[in-house]
Amino acid sequence: MLSLRMPWPLPALIAWACAWLVFVALQRAAAPPVAALGAACLLGTAASVMGGSWWRRGLIAAGFPLSLALLGVASLPTWAWLVPLALLLLVYPLNAWRDAPVFPTPLHALKSLASQAPLPLGARILDAGSGLGDGLRALRQSYPAAQLEGIEWSWPLRLLCALRCPWAHVRRADMWAEDWSPYSMVYLFQRPESMPRAAAKAQAELAPGAWLVSLEFAIPGVLPSVQLRVPGGRVVWLYRMPLSRGEA
Repeated sequence: MLSLRMPWPLPALIAWACAWLVFVALQRAAAPPVAALGAACLLGTAASVMGGSWWRRGLIAAGFPLSLALLGVASLPTWAWLVPLALLLLVYPLNAWRDAPVFPTPLHALKSLASQAPLPLGARILDAGSGLGDGLRALRQSYPAAQLEGIEWSWPLRLLCALRCPWAHVRRADMWAEDWSPYSMVYLFQRPESMPRAAAKAQAELAPGAWLVSLEFAIPGVLPSVQLRVPGGRVVWLYRMPLSRGEA
């Protein structure tokens, strides 16, 4: 995604400018101030996915409402300031905060995956927590003949992912509640503290011979079947079921 490669703070400046343009245009069109606020904040919140970290996403999303409050150019009821918070919760639900935020998988990070973990044609691969679809796009490079599927809890991100990856089946669901047993491979890019939970789920549900693939973070106490180093110093950890040591 081109916007994700913009040098900081260009994504924030563009998002703030566009939010202000929307707000001013709606004000001039005699739209209610709350409606103008909502539309501008919606744009800023949607643009927050351009941020490469939590604090950058927060700055992009909060920039417009904070600047509006400081300038005091609009007369708004007190409750209207709940609109930016509601939009943030819509895109980044509370129950998803314990998992990884929108960490994009580099496009070529998984290019050597198929040589180390060969799968039959038509194998089902799940991107657990698909975000904007960067993981699905990287998986497609390695497994063009696979059935690629994505799970994402945030419905706006799920919609954007489906638009970016029309060749994959992307649905809104909780990755921890979904059954992983139909898949030959589950890929994830989570937090380090999520890995023991992911390992336990994979051990319980994935069939023998299936793969759990993690970008960046290893399963504590479990030896990987394969370890790949990718440009930028990141590591792809491959675990074939059953796990080599039952310490997950």
